[in-house]
Amino acid sequence: MNGPVRRLSIGVFASFFVLLMAVTWIQVIHADALKADPRNTRPALADRGKERGLIVTIDGTVVARSVEDPEDPRSFVREYPEGEAFAHVVGYNSFLVGSSGLEGAYAQELRSKVDLTISDLVTVILGRDLRPESLETTLNADLQRAAFEALGGLRGGVFALDPRTGAVLAAVSSPSFDPESLLGADTQESWDALLADPKSPLSDRATKEIYPPGSSFKTVVASAGIDTGEVEPSTVFPDPEEFQLPGSTATISNAGGGVCNDGQGITLLQAFVVSCNTVFADLSIRLGAEDIGITAAALGFNTDIPFPWTVPQAAYPVELLSEDPAALAQSGIGERDVRAAPLHMAMVAAAVANGGITPTPYLVNRIFDADGNTVETFESSPLGRAMAPATASVMSQMMERVVTEGTGRGAAVPGVRVAGKTGTSTGPEGLPNPWFIGFAPVESPTIALAVFLEGSSELGESASGGGVAAPIAADLFEVWLQRSP
Repeated sequence: MNGPVRRLSIGVFASFFVLLMAVTWIQVIHADALKADPRNTRPALADRGKERGLIVTIDGTVVARSVEDPEDPRSFVREYPEGEAFAHVVGYNSFLVGSSGLEGAYAQELRSKVDLTISDLVTVILGRDLRPESLETTLNADLQRAAFEALGGLRGGVFALDPRTGAVLAAVSSPSFDPESLLGADTQESWDALLADPKSPLSDRATKEIYPPGSSFKTVVASAGIDTGEVEPSTVFPDPEEFQLPGSTATISNAGGGVCNDGQGITLLQAFVVSCNTVFADLSIRLGAEDIGITAAALGFNTDIPFPWTVPQAAYPVELLSEDPAALAQSGIGERDVRAAPLHMAMVAAAVANGGITPTPYLVNRIFDADGNTVETFESSPLGRAMAPATASVMSQMMERVVTEGTGRGAAVPGVRVAGKTGTSTGPEGLPNPWFIGFAPVESPTIALAVFLEGSSELGESASGGGVAAPIAADLFEVWLQRSP
C-alpha cells in the first residue's frame, strides 16, 4: 500500500471512529441531559401516562404520587393530595404547560426509566432499577399547612428553616392554585385563568419574588455596626423628628411621625426595639455601603443561593449606594434599591440564631428507590460566617427585646423566648408590605422564619409588620414548638 492510500485509509477510519464516539456520546452518555432539555418535546410525549415517584415530607405525608388511570390500567395519573398548600414548592408536571417546583427540578429522578432507549438498556445491563425514584423533602407538613392557613389567601409568603442545618421546614406562597387543575382535559383553560388572575397565584412569593424588606433589614445594618465595632447597643444617637438626607431636600421620618424617644437622644438598642428610622439612616451613613455590603453578602445578599430552582439574588447595590449618600441612608431602613425574598430574610434571622453562621437552605432530605432504599442523601454547607459569635449573641438579645417590649410584641408566645424584627416597606401603589423575621426558642433555636405580606386593599393602608406579620409568626412558632418530638 503506497503512502497516499495509507493516509486516506487512516483518515477514513479516524472519521468513522469520531462518528462512533459522537453517536455513543449522544445516545448513551449525554442522553439524560438531552432528555432534560426544555426544548425537547419528546420526553413530555414519552412520559405522558407513565408512573412517577413519590414526593413526601420528612414526617411521611405524601404530597405527590402516581396512581393507575381507572380508564387505562397501563397508564398513570398524577395526584397532589395536599393541594394548594404545597403547590408552589412541590410544583406540577404537566404535558401542556411543563413542570415547576420539585417536580421540575428532580424530573429525571422522578421519571420512570422504562423507555427502551439505548441509555435505559445500558441501565438494565448495569443492573440498575428502571422504576422511578422518590423524594423525601425536609418540609414539615403541619407547619406548611399552618403557614398556608395563616396567610388566609392574602398575597404573601412564608419561609422557615432549621437555623442549625438549613433544612427547609416550610415554604408557602399565597394565593395558590390546585396543581391537579393543570393535568386534565381543561389544562389550557385553567392555565389561562391563572395567568389572567390579578392576584398572580402562579407567583412564588416565598422564593422567586424579591421585595423591599423594610425595617427587617435593620437587623443587617445593626449587625454590621456592632461587628465592625463602630457602635454597640448603648451607643447614643440624636433623636430628631426627621433625618435630613445629604445633598437633598428630602428627609426620612419615623413611623407615625415625631421622635423615637425624648427628642434628646436614643441608644441603638432603644432605636432597634422601636424601629427608629432616623437612627438607622444615620448609622448607614456612618458605616458606609462597603461595610454594610460585606455583612449583607455574608447573609445571602448579592449572592447566588444554591436551591433546586433559580432564586433571584437579594440586592444591596454597594457601588450605587457608595456614590449616593441619600440613597445609602434610605437603604438603611430597607427601602430604595434593597430587595429580598422571604427566603433571604429567613436566612438573616437564621444566621443570628446560629451564632453568626449563615445556613444554606436545602429542601430534599434524600432520594429513595421503589423499595424504600436510600439512593442519595443531602445536607448543605453553611454559606459562611456573617458575624462574630459575640455579635450574634448581642443581636439575639436585641431581637428578643423587640418581641418583649417593642414593635414585635405580636410574635410573643407564652412560655417561649422569641426573638424577631418587624418591618413595613412601601409596596404597590404606596400600600404597606408587612414583614416579620425571627427565631425561637432564643436559648436553643430550632426554627427561623420570615413572614411577608404584599401590600393590598385587603390589608389596608395602616397594616404593619407588628400588627399583621408578627401574629402569623407567633402562630407558626406555636405549631412548631408544640409538635411531637
